[in-house]
Amino acid sequence: MASSTKEIHRELPPLLRVYKDGTVERFLGSSYVPPSEQDPDTGVSSKDIVISENPLISARLFLPKLENQHQKLPILVYYHGGAFCLESAFSFLHQRYLNIIASHAKALVVSIEYRLAPEHPLPAAYEDGWYALNWITSSKSEPWLMNHGDFNRFYIGGDTSGANIAHYALLRVGGGVDHLPNQVKISGALLAFPLFWSSKPVLNEPVKGHEQSSAMQVWRFVYPDAPGGIDNPLINPLAPGAASLKDLGCPKILIFVAGKDELRDRGVWYCDAVKKSGWNGDVELIEVEGEEHCFQIYHPETDNSKNMISRIASFLV
Repeated sequence: MASSTKEIHRELPPLLRVYKDGTVERFLGSSYVPPSEQDPDTGVSSKDIVISENPLISARLFLPKLENQHQKLPILVYYHGGAFCLESAFSFLHQRYLNIIASHAKALVVSIEYRLAPEHPLPAAYEDGWYALNWITSSKSEPWLMNHGDFNRFYIGGDTSGANIAHYALLRVGGGVDHLPNQVKISGALLAFPLFWSSKPVLNEPVKGHEQSSAMQVWRFVYPDAPGGIDNPLINPLAPGAASLKDLGCPKILIFVAGKDELRDRGVWYCDAVKKSGWNGDVELIEVEGEEHCFQIYHPETDNSKNMISRIASFLV
């Protein structure tokens, strides 16, 4: 294998390795799959679109079966997880998962393909996520969005690092400086197993080993020049100088945590912080006991996954 002869520049075990010649080898993540004219299991149609040529930002759209050609559907702008450095809107796992979400929620899902680290260190993913959100809400040319998207029911969300990107967008919208085109308002946000961290452990997180935690290693790898390091407001929403959570730009937030997930306490901590911030909205935390990180994506057929997907569907109304 080439990997045994090339010199390693840096690595993030067990996720990926960067060689001195600039090539990147990823060890995790599911394979690319094309969009489907009609998924045989759900009946959902999907297609790919280009949002920006430079930088390259694209998306996969998911359209469930329509009752009629004039039907309007809630819109979910979705940011995939993968520690800012893995996975894709075009991967097998997310194709399968978002087919299920679109079908159960009867929602038009727009899954964003943003740039990944280390080829594009943060804050590139945040910039791409924000650009895509603006493009979607200003688009007059995308027929699925124009014909079937209900911009009065406009949601954003994601899993892990994708939930973190969605949180960042909420603060930009709610801070009073940035507004989405056409006066579009975000109806709600879905934050599943959100990736947040800080230099100090919270709640029941162990003190021993905190410096070597997965989240800490990931952040240093994907954003090596982050001002404030692990206490940058992008990863620590309660860091000194961070925007107030009372400015989150939507009326309702649904947060999921998993009992066996290293990020479990962070989701609880974030939810508590939102409640204490003075934010004028409804936040709900759902903990799924006994489950691992992103279980519903890897094993959508289980009862816990089906219950989670049903809860997501009832949120996207």
